[in-house]
Amino acid sequence: MDAMGRSTEPSVEGSKKPGATATPASDPASVAGVGSDFLQLDIGQAPSGGRTAWLADRLRSAIADGRLPVGARLPASRVLAEELRVTRGVVTEAYRRLAESGQIAGRGRLGTVVVAAPAAPRERAPGAPETGPAFFGTDDREGVVDALRALPCRIDLSPGVPDLAAFPRTEWLRAERAVLAGVTPADFGYGDPQGALALRRAVVGWLARNRGIRAEPDEVVIVAGVAQALGLLGHLLRADGISRIAVEDPGSLGARQQLEYGGHTTVPVPVDAGGLDVAALRASGARAVLMTPAHQFPTGVVLDGERRRQLLSWAVEGGVVIEDDYDAEHRYDRPPVPALRSLMPEGVCYAGSVSKLLAPALRVGWLLVPPGRLDAAVTAKRYADLGNGILTQLVLARLMDSGELERHLRHVRLRHRRRRDVMLRAIDTHLPGARVHGAAAGLHLMVTFDDPRGGLRDTDLAAAALAQGVKAHPLSWHRISPGPPGLVLGYAAGPAHEIEEGIAVVGAALRNLPRTRRADR
Repeated sequence: MDAMGRSTEPSVEGSKKPGATATPASDPASVAGVGSDFLQLDIGQAPSGGRTAWLADRLRSAIADGRLPVGARLPASRVLAEELRVTRGVVTEAYRRLAESGQIAGRGRLGTVVVAAPAAPRERAPGAPETGPAFFGTDDREGVVDALRALPCRIDLSPGVPDLAAFPRTEWLRAERAVLAGVTPADFGYGDPQGALALRRAVVGWLARNRGIRAEPDEVVIVAGVAQALGLLGHLLRADGISRIAVEDPGSLGARQQLEYGGHTTVPVPVDAGGLDVAALRASGARAVLMTPAHQFPTGVVLDGERRRQLLSWAVEGGVVIEDDYDAEHRYDRPPVPALRSLMPEGVCYAGSVSKLLAPALRVGWLLVPPGRLDAAVTAKRYADLGNGILTQLVLARLMDSGELERHLRHVRLRHRRRRDVMLRAIDTHLPGARVHGAAAGLHLMVTFDDPRGGLRDTDLAAAALAQGVKAHPLSWHRISPGPPGLVLGYAAGPAHEIEEGIAVVGAALRNLPRTRRADR
């Protein structure tokens, strides 16, 4: 049996091949007393037509409460199917669902084992609100993203999280063994704060192949993700007397807070169907701008050709463009968009990472700055942390050079696209009045709601969904100026059935939400 769902067995519940031992689902009496010693599973408790979901839920609960700890081995699908008297497809599909959510995995001769269990819910402090501080009003946003991330839930539709279950563990371990076999004792010392040369070379090749950027290894600074890149750039800009930085509106709350923590004032510039409004940028008087031109967060729009020309003209006149190449590699229904850095290296500070491609936990990204700022950027990185961990850099370089990272990207694109399609269908069914934005690329969708009477608060909607165990970001978190209420919904991290259930919960919450207050947007 293949725990990743590649079995050729049918996954239709109640189906039966010639010679199979499954009991017909139409005869509930025939399954009385039929069960397995494994977890004391009693198939008679399963609803008619819902055996796969029932079995998956029983396994998921056993992992959550510790009856199936990490390392525990599950029965072979054929054995469990015979004990429960169901088709093998019922068991393989249940196993596939847990494998897709990263809780179990096939381990060759060891069979199918539990590889991850959810963290135990934190105890709520006496007097604390039921959903924590996550949905305070829009004027009290400090730490709300982290607060929401820490809360337990059944289904997480938060944006910005890739398919962590798809992390290429086998390929990573293979590359790590190869790296460890080749490093010298000196390689375990303090490295170059600019980054390992092997990774800087690999990043140059990656950017040339995938983003159209021509650079030299000496121009690359390895950083701990885009967040650190913004912190370093903020330091450089303050040294140049720049304290006001324009940001997209709507735009990433986290990125904006990163700049504000560094002592900068952020200036909102509106985003429309063509991307950032460059005329408004000029009018703002800001000398620097942070933007996501390839896939704007959260709207998903692409900076169009005319706006690009206007922006580059603004940069030639002395403006500083900070390009966060957010979600550029995750595209489904549109052609690739060249990076701004590829058009004007001397005017664009470019930041990218593997957080959405592999995993945020790696904390690896890269920063390219104009030549005149390079020495200052390397110095800032040195004093920040003396440089990233060398082993992770060398393993990532090997994955990039070998083509494994591109193979992984092709693999997750297919998974992400399928989940995107599931979310679109679910929104059509359960949120028929919602307007969907940004479906052609990325890892999330933005939905907005018509609210002519001004009674809908998206923070209330997100809180109501969270009360039912579903996380999502209210759009107002990412706005500075007023705008229609909405949600930002991530689809990459969870399996299809969780996406469907999560959107159904959001739809029910929207229908049941009282709208007696003026919207706080």
